[in-house]
Amino acid sequence: MPRRDALENRAALLAAARVVLNRDPDATLDAIAAEAGLSRRSVYGHFATRDELLRELVTSGATRVAERLAGLAHPDPLVRLALVAARMWEEVADVRVMTLFAVRGPYMDLIAHELRPVRALLLAAVTEGAADGRIRDDIPAATLARLIEAAAIAVLDEANRVALGRAAGRRYVMLSVLSTAGLSARDGAALVDAAPELEAAR
Repeated sequence: MPRRDALENRAALLAAARVVLNRDPDATLDAIAAEAGLSRRSVYGHFATRDELLRELVTSGATRVAERLAGLAHPDPLVRLALVAARMWEEVADVRVMTLFAVRGPYMDLIAHELRPVRALLLAAVTEGAADGRIRDDIPAATLARLIEAAAIAVLDEANRVALGRAAGRRYVMLSVLSTAGLSARDGAALVDAAPELEAAR
């Protein structure tokens, strides 16, 4: 069984990698070790290569996001979409790292596998909302679900470029998702303001 300090060092390395790679996707293991307050040698005690560290980072991040959204339910598919967006905002650091490395190729399948439950949740909400006329139906449901996911991630990415406050960022990501789903700016804002389930996400 790993010693407690070894487990703590591994967790510290992953936390440091999340911070450093959000600033610089090409950051070295040396930079990650320095952020964690550990030696380069200690990094190799946990991860043989940078790729091994990245794989664990994106896998754990995707798993964390999926777990955060597990069991999310609401009878209104639009509120459900806003709740997905709000919970993704709460995991912004993990989502940002996943996004950075998903577009780089080697980790796309890994991330897609871990996020299957999230994508199924989005597709179900879009399909249900389109069937009852509350969500746009001029775009195939599977495509719209992917566009909604991309809209949420775009706001999360923007949060790393500008100083979005916690409440403002959560509101923006919900409104962006609802807009992509077909609501006007006014209707999206009214939904967010009226739904008590979104109170904590304002």
